[in-house]
Amino acid sequence: MINKRLLIKNLLAHNDENSFYDKKRKIDIGQKEGKAKFLKHVCALSNSNPKNNSYIVIGVEDEDNKIVGVDFFDDSKIQNLINAYLTNPPIVQYENIPFPHLPDHKVVGLVTIRPSTGITSLRKNIWKYYGGSVFFREGSISMPKVFDIEIKDVNSEIVASIEKHAQNNIQHILDGVIDFMQKRQDYNPKYIVFKEYFIVCWSGIKKTVKDETFYSRVDIELVNEQVRLFYSTLDEVAIKYDENSFSILDYVKLGIQDHYKYYPLEETVISFNDNANYNIDSTLVFNPPQYDKKVLHHIYNTNNSVLEKLKKGISLNKVELRDLNNLPETYLICYLNLFHEAIDKLHEAKPYLKKHPKVYQKYKDAIRILRKVKYS
Repeated sequence: MINKRLLIKNLLAHNDENSFYDKKRKIDIGQKEGKAKFLKHVCALSNSNPKNNSYIVIGVEDEDNKIVGVDFFDDSKIQNLINAYLTNPPIVQYENIPFPHLPDHKVVGLVTIRPSTGITSLRKNIWKYYGGSVFFREGSISMPKVFDIEIKDVNSEIVASIEKHAQNNIQHILDGVIDFMQKRQDYNPKYIVFKEYFIVCWSGIKKTVKDETFYSRVDIELVNEQVRLFYSTLDEVAIKYDENSFSILDYVKLGIQDHYKYYPLEETVISFNDNANYNIDSTLVFNPPQYDKKVLHHIYNTNNSVLEKLKKGISLNKVELRDLNNLPETYLICYLNLFHEAIDKLHEAKPYLKKHPKVYQKYKDAIRILRKVKYS
């Protein structure tokens, strides 16, 4: 089994960006431009490596390979995005890899790309790229090309060597368990062994509501691969496990006019098999709250008024500051109640919300929900 933290180190140490791996400071698949560029790189790496895995490492400075990390990214529906926009789509997996020197909420993103048979191309137009476009890697650059030659397999031996040197061992696993138990000692850390092989470490603050148990500040890692499976500082999470599986039910807090409720968002089940393999299956279970349209029209117009003041640099009064604090989730609720323009307004607000860290975090939470809803 590959230790993904070692794999990232080996990729960064082996060479600069090339035809089998790319590195990014960050990606933004919530915006058309960022989504298009990500799809272009996936397409190019898949086409340039027909016989081996390709990788994208996210959260690394381009100049000096410094690992700075990115926010935890729990988009389990990324394969649905790939399938929607690419013909002959590769199998794509996004994993969050913790590094000891990074803050708790930061990880390194690792995208693994397993090519399909045949040439991968864009299925439809997106941003400035046309449907039918085919991309390949030329050194560290993803370039459009007319496919008229046979692809040469030049990377399989190199990638196989890198992956071989990233294999896990008992010391790495034990160190991972000890590190987790020490780092999370304030949040009731535990470890569970599945099938005498897999070790899952998890922690969280427990609370009981009407005979149901929930956790906050949840952190879950599969130590065998040094992969963070889940991380949240605020969400309520229900956790269950037996000898074969570990399940996570993620809740989100939504509401208007200071009346909030927790809604189940997504259930993730990690199933462990006897053949030293495991599967992760995620199911969206979200039923959006529905509200009176007249009430939502008033809230939508209020949000628009606040946004216009932000764009013009006009100071907000006390009531407007309260509305600003709720702006991301109320735009989200409006969109989920068929106010289709609300999503555009939410994206439009992004650069102005960055000046308000707590509100910007709510913006990122809203975008996370939208991604899951859109690609389910």
